[in-house]
Amino acid sequence: MVSKDQAIGGAILLVCVLVAVFYIITLFYPKWLVEIGLLSGTAGVQFWVIAVPVFVAFVAIMFIGAWIGWTMATTPPPKPNEEITTEIEDKKEEPKAPEPEPVKAPEESSTEEKPAAKKKK
Repeated sequence: MVSKDQAIGGAILLVCVLVAVFYIITLFYPKWLVEIGLLSGTAGVQFWVIAVPVFVAFVAIMFIGAWIGWTMATTPPPKPNEEITTEIEDKKEEPKAPEPEPVKAPEESSTEEKPAAKKKK
């Protein structure tokens, strides 16, 4: 079974191939539109076949340029390298808090250890 993404991809492929064939045939043989009854004359058809894609491409490029400009205008500047390196150095220099020693449970033989500890001193 074909997944949803594959079906959409196939539809996009089919539409693009049909538009390309329509464009090429109309550019080099505009009389076919008259023959099938879509137009009464071919005056200016070749002009519009070229003008419309050029117009769409121009508007798309201007839109992309405007989007890049908007993004650059609304994004805050990055931190300078010096500021980043001082932040890293400050983090390294911060003293680490001493870890608390675990509390030892009293042992049953604690009375035996105390005299031994006194003998060593």
